Amino acid sequence: MSRDFDPRLLRAFVTTAEELHFTRAATRLYVAQQALSRDIRRLEHELGGALFVRTTRHVRLTAEGARLLPYARRVLAAHEAFSIAASAREQRPLLVDVGARAATGHEVLEETRRAHPELELVARFHSGLTGAAQEILDGRLDASFGRFAGIAPVVAARLDHLPVRYERMAVLLPDDHALCASDRIPLKALAGRTLYAAAGNQSAAEWTDLATRLFAGHGIHLADPFPEIEGPEEFMRVVRKRGWWVLASTEFIDVPGMALRLLSDPVPLSPLSLVWRAGLDHLALDALADTARRLAREHHWLDLPSNAWLPPEDRTAMQDGVVL
Repeated sequence: MSRDFDPRLLRAFVTTAEELHFTRAATRLYVAQQALSRDIRRLEHELGGALFVRTTRHVRLTAEGARLLPYARRVLAAHEAFSIAASAREQRPLLVDVGARAATGHEVLEETRRAHPELELVARFHSGLTGAAQEILDGRLDASFGRFAGIAPVVAARLDHLPVRYERMAVLLPDDHALCASDRIPLKALAGRTLYAAAGNQSAAEWTDLATRLFAGHGIHLADPFPEIEGPEEFMRVVRKRGWWVLASTEFIDVPGMALRLLSDPVPLSPLSLVWRAGLDHLALDALADTARRLAREHHWLDLPSNAWLPPEDRTAMQDGVVL
């Protein structure tokens, strides 16, 4: 007797089988670990047998789990192919996460709307490519902008990306501080200081990772994890209350009482790509990519400055993206 299985449960099974670690799998799926465990138990109940052997130190597939894993992958691949085919035929509105109204992604989106008023592109403002990438794969989002090299390889393998810009990194600090006298702050001037870089916000883990790599070489400390902050107003309130200095890019919101200053010596860069599900065929996505290509050429967004700092894997990812 045939049975229908919820794709969400199958995705939980496949992701856990790939990670063999419930915490890492939950992070990839952008869900709580308890929710992931509940989905696995539900699938096991529906199948009538265990898929994993769990101990306090290890997780491994049972023989039945190993047997069913390739079938689950095929079902998910077919489900994704169906979603792609349906969206290509329907040409529904394109949902794009642009992060914030001050961000490069929003500039690209607005320019696309001006050039193609016949197309419908719907903006969402929720920073963090780690979370957005999983939403793209789950069909809840069509495209986003962010640091492609910072997402898990098993997720990145199912996505395409177009390099758009090397954003200059900056620091947000009180506007009455002595360092604000210059429009550029050498990294060595921040040695011993603690900066907020989204630690604790799992949807923006790629940004925290980039900050950790930068700080480690210059004696700068990462602020303790803090819950995800929703919206610019709440962000400004928390920053002012806690007295944070913030690692940012030049494309950042204005915060009253604070100033944004470029970082230098070396010049740290935040690589930005347009990211979408591999195989997505959508007129609005084509238009968005075309606009990103044009703006990158016109504004030299992909020119690397001298004395640039960029992790090697980011250089590779930007070189391996869709060619302009």
